[in-house]
Amino acid sequence: MRSDNDARPARVRLLARAVAAILVSSFGVTACAPASTPATTVGQAERLEVRVLATEPHDPTAFTQGLELDGDRLLEGTGRSGQSRITATDRATGAVLARDDLPAPLFGEGITRSGDVIWQLTWRDGIAVVRDADSLSELRRVPYDGEGWGICATDDALITSDGSDTLTVRDPVTFDVRSTRSVTSGGQPVTALNELECTPGGVWANRWRTDEIVRIDPDSGEVTAVVDAAPLRASLDPGAEVDVLNGIAAVDGTDRFLVTGKLWPTLFEVQFVPADG
Repeated sequence: MRSDNDARPARVRLLARAVAAILVSSFGVTACAPASTPATTVGQAERLEVRVLATEPHDPTAFTQGLELDGDRLLEGTGRSGQSRITATDRATGAVLARDDLPAPLFGEGITRSGDVIWQLTWRDGIAVVRDADSLSELRRVPYDGEGWGICATDDALITSDGSDTLTVRDPVTFDVRSTRSVTSGGQPVTALNELECTPGGVWANRWRTDEIVRIDPDSGEVTAVVDAAPLRASLDPGAEVDVLNGIAAVDGTDRFLVTGKLWPTLFEVQFVPADG
């Protein structure tokens, strides 16, 4: 899913933001610079916060665009032209089981497994790459219009985002558009929809350049919950040159998620719980 899609170094992007250190009592550390944020979602959505259950190392060079659990494997797609890739790692050991790189100038975006294949979007290249689910090797390419940001799979469809307030429902074989949904909260559009995760309870989406994760009713497009994930960024080393929060993977059969960000050195296992007050 898209990040700060310009080519400036991370340090420059961070200095361009409000670099105000915040003491977060729940973690007892100084926060990294917060992301610049579009208007916070409004309406009657449930307010949630993150409860950190565990942490593990994450590749700090990974410009995370898509994150998904596939059984005992963690799938991750990364971005940037000439650096985009997809990997499958063993959840228990962290060993890389498979990897394939996107050739330049393709800029990788979201990924998801659907049946026996994995779909990988590209940002402005107008190409979705279809891969073998086991080896990750490329099988074919499918053209599409517009930008590609996030993608997730339901039992009978793919859902994609393009950075706007629109979710697009697609055929899982042909990638043809079936329908679209405008995402709203309290009647107002909710934009910057990025990395997606489809679950029985709704579609979860990172909002680009925010520390928010939203849950969306895929039928109505209404935002039903908003997660404040800022404490995750706050727990990172304040000197770390990190980019935006991005990457969310549901742990099947539980209420837990794996969450990280672009260039983040940490992968968090979390629950989303009601916010105090």
